[in-house]
Amino acid sequence: MAKVNTRDLVVEILLLVTRDGQYSHIALNQVLGKYQYLDKSDRAFITRVVEGTLERMIELDYITDQFSKVKVKKMKPVIQAIIRSAVYQLKYMDSVPNRAVCSEAVKLAVSRGFGGLRGFVNGVLRSIARNLDTVSYPEEGTLEHLSVAYSMPRWILEQWLSVYSLEQVERMLQDFLQEKPTSIRCNLHQISRKELKEKLTREGVKAEEVPELPCALLISGYDYLAALPSFQEGDFQVQDISSMLVARRADPKEGAYVIDVCAAPGGKALHLADMLAGTGMVEARDISDYKVELIWDNIRRSGMDNIRAVRWDATVLDEESVEKADIVIADLPCSGLGVLGRKSDLKYRMTPESEAELASLQRKMLSVVWRYVKPGGKLVYSTCTINREENEENAAWFQAEHPDFRLVSEEQLLPGQQAGDGFYIAVFVRKD
Repeated sequence: MAKVNTRDLVVEILLLVTRDGQYSHIALNQVLGKYQYLDKSDRAFITRVVEGTLERMIELDYITDQFSKVKVKKMKPVIQAIIRSAVYQLKYMDSVPNRAVCSEAVKLAVSRGFGGLRGFVNGVLRSIARNLDTVSYPEEGTLEHLSVAYSMPRWILEQWLSVYSLEQVERMLQDFLQEKPTSIRCNLHQISRKELKEKLTREGVKAEEVPELPCALLISGYDYLAALPSFQEGDFQVQDISSMLVARRADPKEGAYVIDVCAAPGGKALHLADMLAGTGMVEARDISDYKVELIWDNIRRSGMDNIRAVRWDATVLDEESVEKADIVIADLPCSGLGVLGRKSDLKYRMTPESEAELASLQRKMLSVVWRYVKPGGKLVYSTCTINREENEENAAWFQAEHPDFRLVSEEQLLPGQQAGDGFYIAVFVRKD
């Protein structure tokens, strides 16, 4: 089998994200899935460089612009990807010799049809390699410094600083850049957490318990998650700790009927079905066949039969479901600014305009899905963002519009304050 150039795969994934608009986790899984036969070290290198380059892209471009006559924004997408990934290796990967980084980048430029730019690529990277320690950054404490040092768009920082203190914002920014274990939720209907931990250990995976969540483990040291027997046999679901709190706040009673209106890939719906211990029914809905199939994949793997996946648009009223649900989960489309530690490309995709559109879409969905809640039932509204317009302001708007719903709990989880993602959860109870 021909030797695969790992750096070429890095460039391929970066192009899928920055040029073609794919989400980074999808592009990375797609390419790594295609090359499952790669050594663990090669897969780890690809993942580290792709995720690190995307995470630090504003800083990498800032450094490059100090040594290149052609600014990064003016470069061809292929050259952008080659230089960004090379600068990341030069600055953040001491195990890779500078000479190898520069020569491999030149080879990539040639192999991808940009041989005429080999001298440019070589000159810029060698100049950066020689002078990395002398790069001047914006003055500390300024917005510009925060933007460059933590690779965060200025408009997002301005929004956060209007709500949170500088110290809190910096704590969140630091948290986004921390390398963290993967959080998983044990499917307690078929295995205990203790048994799963022991099984994972036998599979060569490090697993530690999350004290405050009896179903959660933090895992690390694995290569390809989908290859683990414990994953294939449905013993666990990958799910963030903050996301697990949604089902716990919903607190379903035995025999409950639950509708999750935007469920893909199904983590919260599966958690609720697991908590119902074989009773009741969870209907996990989403807008497209692709998303519904994602949910079905996880349902089949879990082995549970008190959950089904259905295609339905949350903005369209389903007359047959009016006042039928004990619990409605409305984990609605959002800007995702609470999960930047795992999906760093979201910060480059989002704009103030698209954020406002999402807040409006959430209101449109809430205006429909509340009707599915029985008198005495619950509506759980959640997002994975830390933007007040999509969270507290929408919850306040909903309560003002629907006085027959009472807000019984509300929490904004911030990155760096707890182990999980940034998340918002509001629980409303419909009056009898």
